[in-house]
Amino acid sequence: MTEQIVMVFNGCFSAPNGLNTRLIGGFQEPFYRPAAVDAQEAHQVEFTRDYAASALHEAAHWCVAGAERRLQPDYGYWYAPDGRSAEQQAEFERVEVKPQALEWIFSVACGLKFRVSADNLDAGLGPSERFKREVWQQAQRFCVAGANPRATRFARALASAFARPDPLQAERYRLEGLA
Repeated sequence: MTEQIVMVFNGCFSAPNGLNTRLIGGFQEPFYRPAAVDAQEAHQVEFTRDYAASALHEAAHWCVAGAERRLQPDYGYWYAPDGRSAEQQAEFERVEVKPQALEWIFSVACGLKFRVSADNLDAGLGPSERFKREVWQQAQRFCVAGANPRATRFARALASAFARPDPLQAERYRLEGLA
């Protein structure tokens, strides 16, 4: 499944005369490497090992990042590792709403179960109910108002590759179904 996700992403975005971006697995930690900074031939969206959820999550971050952010290593964002304080966790949840909503849409497009991630196991803080509600609301907005062209293209290409219905239908996302 992960190989197919990679093939779909690369088929959509790797053309040198297009966005020149490749999704690549096998890494210990996810990271975004812009081509101009690391002198490689294409931008790289790197995901953890061969995990499909990591591939979809990192693709979602790439879809959210604007053109200027995509010129910076890891989009220029901070990342506090596992063990964040309650204040750091609140900031993490604030910036993760859109990527996690897109990851959910991409997961539906592939037929995968989606789990909201608090990414803070050491602190014992799971995703808050508020965060789950905000992820659900954002998924609804993406379906009703539309996601950006990159996210829409990838979601629909995944659905086609996995023979799934259009994932940008609001009724496919239920708050009660979030884990």
